[in-house]
This record gives sequence, structure tokens and C-alpha cells, in this order.
Amino acid sequence: MLELEFMRLALATGAVVGLLAPAVGFFLVERKASLIGDGLGHMAFAGVAFGYLLGISPVLTALVAAVIGALTIEWLRTRGGTAGDQALALVFYTGIAAGVVLVSKAGALNVNLFQFLFGSILTVTRDDLWTVLVLGIGALVTIAVLFRGLVATVLDEEGSRVAGVPVTRLNVVVAVLAALTVAVSMRIVGILLIAALMVLPVIAANRVAWSLRSTFALSMAFGLSSVLAGLSIAYYADLPPGGTIVLVAAGTFALCAVGSAVARRV
Repeated sequence: MLELEFMRLALATGAVVGLLAPAVGFFLVERKASLIGDGLGHMAFAGVAFGYLLGISPVLTALVAAVIGALTIEWLRTRGGTAGDQALALVFYTGIAAGVVLVSKAGALNVNLFQFLFGSILTVTRDDLWTVLVLGIGALVTIAVLFRGLVATVLDEEGSRVAGVPVTRLNVVVAVLAALTVAVSMRIVGILLIAALMVLPVIAANRVAWSLRSTFALSMAFGLSSVLAGLSIAYYADLPPGGTIVLVAAGTFALCAVGSAVARRV
């Protein structure tokens, strides 16, 4: 498998995404906002369609659309007087509706669009790999630098605000990182499945972890192993890579849940 260049590119790109998606998803899950990835995915879908309509890079327009969606959700949640689930629903439905209209207008209902919807990691190029590496490493470094403040905000937002932590700025950082993750990951697992890769490794880690730091570390480990194992299984079994990766992540959660239940009984 490693003798093939497209598989080496796929594994390298997937490794970055496998680490990044759960790292960002950790903060969404702990904030009980697991579905934000879905909402941003639908905004990214509208961005891809807009890119096809204008004849420019769909990845760039998807990133811009996802960032706008993330900032909109955060603004509605904190200043717009809208509950979190209502803000998410507004962005969710607006994104999917705009995507349908723009796809129809651009006449882009073709195989290229499906690559973004369901993932097409086996067509990743060297340029794609460098883009994912730069953006992914930048996002991971940002999380490492701001980790204590981000965790404090997740644990007790109001208490952190009183203590002088820049909660609003940190929430914006998380929103932008979530949008960035969706944009760089959509070629790997697809817009429709990226939220699963952000969430499933985290909830699996929650079953067996013993602290917040261990949850974070295990989430990234499960995400990385899910991507690498999923790609390998997809290659040898001739299966869709994106769906296989998510099924492996779901299987990891099932194993952790069963193991945790058995351990408690013992």
C-alpha cells in the first residue's frame, strides 16, 4: 500500500486531520455543542457551491463560508439573544438551502461536488497535503498555546469571565478553529461526515479517560488511529474511505463503552 504515492499522500493528510478534528471537537463536546460541526459543514457546502458559481477555489470559499457561519453562531449565542440550539438551527438550514440554490445555479451537481460531500482522500495532491499541513499545524499550535484558557472557558464560562479570562475571544477562537477543521477535512471524510470525526473520538475517550487532559490526548489518539485504520481497510476492502473512517471511529466508541461498562461491574 505504501508503495503507491496517492496512498502515502492520503495517509499523511489523513494523519493531520485525524489529530486536528478531535482536538477541536473536544472543546465542542465539552461545551455540549457537538452538532456545530454539522452546521458548519452545511455552510461549507454553500461555500463550495459558491466557489463553483464564481469559478474560484471551492476550498477557499468553503473556508470563508464556514468561518462566517461559526462567527454567526457565536454572535447569536452570546449577543443575539438566541439559544445555542436555535442559532445552530438557523445556520444549519440557511447553509443547506443556500447550497442547494447555488449548486443549481452553478450547474455543479457532478462528481466533483460529491468529492466534497463524501470525501475523496485518494485524489489528494501534494499541494493539498501542504495546505492541510500548514493550516493543521497552525491550528494545533494555537490550541497548545491557549489550552489552559480554553479548558477554563469550557469548564466554567461565567467563572472564567469573572476571573478575567478573555472568554469572548477564546470562544471566537474555538469557532474559527471548528470552521478551519471543516474546511481542511472535507476532502478527507466529506462535508456530511466531518462532524462525526470531530465528535466520535471524543465521546469514546470520555468513556475511558480519567481526566480532562487524558480525554484530550485519547481523543487525538483515537482520531488518528481511526483515520489510519479506516484508510487501510478501505484500500484493501475497496470501500469508500470517508465512510470507513467514520465507521472505525464508531467502532472505537462501542469498544470503549463496552470496556468501561465491564470495568465498572468488575
